[in-house]
This record gives sequence, structure tokens and C-alpha cells, in this order.
Amino acid sequence: MNTPFMITREFHTTRHRDGQQHLRPSPVPETPNGKIPRISRLMALAIHCDELLRTGNVANQSALAEYAQITPARLTQILTLLNLAPDIQEEILFLPRTTVGRGEIQEKAVRRIAMELDWET
Repeated sequence: MNTPFMITREFHTTRHRDGQQHLRPSPVPETPNGKIPRISRLMALAIHCDELLRTGNVANQSALAEYAQITPARLTQILTLLNLAPDIQEEILFLPRTTVGRGEIQEKAVRRIAMELDWET
């Protein structure tokens, strides 16, 4: 079934001295300075990998590791971040961008926390 669709695009024009109108590019939104911290990217990757596994898009962790071209051990390290409390995961996802050097929070330290299972509280 063919359904009609419409594409809307905004153009800006300027008039030159000769009176002709010329198209100029639309203003590009400013990109924020700095880069997303590595731990935030890994947390997002862990959530995405978990979704792929839960929905059955990937058969198992081994197949996912092979597809991602990483070792199964590394994938397990990344998925360990899912053991963190949801509020901690959210804080990690929305860490401020880093402009100089490495991020303040290192993956190794967070992984140690994620591996601590405390079922008594």
C-alpha cells in the first residue's frame, strides 16, 4: 500500500547586494564541549547488551561477545555493571562531560562495587 508522506525542511535565505536571494545553511545546534565519560558509555553498552539478550535478538553471551569482537570475559565485566542499583546506574549515565584528561570515575573501581552482593539489607 502506498501512503503519501511529506518531508518538511527549513531553509534560510539571504539577499545579496545584487538583489538575488541565496540559500544558506540552517543553523547547526552547538555541540557540547568535552566527551562522554568512558564509564557512562560502558553503562549504556551494558544496558543495550542486556536488552539484546533479554529480547532474544542474540542467542547468548558468547554469541554477543563474538559479534562485538570482544572476549566473553570482557563482556561479563561490562554486564557486571548491571548489578549496580538503578539510581547509581542513572548517575553514571548522566555524568558531566570530561574536557581534560580521564573521567573522575574509573571502571575498575565501579566494577568492584558492582561485584559486591549484599543480600542482607
